[in-house]
Amino acid sequence: MDRVALRGLKARGHHGVFPKEREEGQTFIVDLVLGLDTRPAAADDDLTKTVHYGEVAEEVVALVEGEPVNLIETLAERIALSCLKHAAVTEVEVCVHKPDAPITVPFDDVTVTINRSRV
Repeated sequence: MDRVALRGLKARGHHGVFPKEREEGQTFIVDLVLGLDTRPAAADDDLTKTVHYGEVAEEVVALVEGEPVNLIETLAERIALSCLKHAAVTEVEVCVHKPDAPITVPFDDVTVTINRSRV
């Protein structure tokens, strides 16, 4: 399985369980690793036989900026399902970072990482 990775996609969203998070929003960062077979695309030098990572990036940002959810687990799931809609993608790892999570102690980041594949 080959991999195409997108790291550090940033978007402002209004996800969270607290009213302040929903009202003010915050920056979320998303890392993706898409699993696919790149051989057909490489053999023919043909974008239509791989995944267009520019389109994937736009879709992910739209999801982060879109309808709010309580949990970043839910956001990660939505992102994974969106990635798997691309014909070439057979598996995906999604890591959602919430660096400004409302935590009362010092921390660097909060992440949720999920792996999904077509069954």
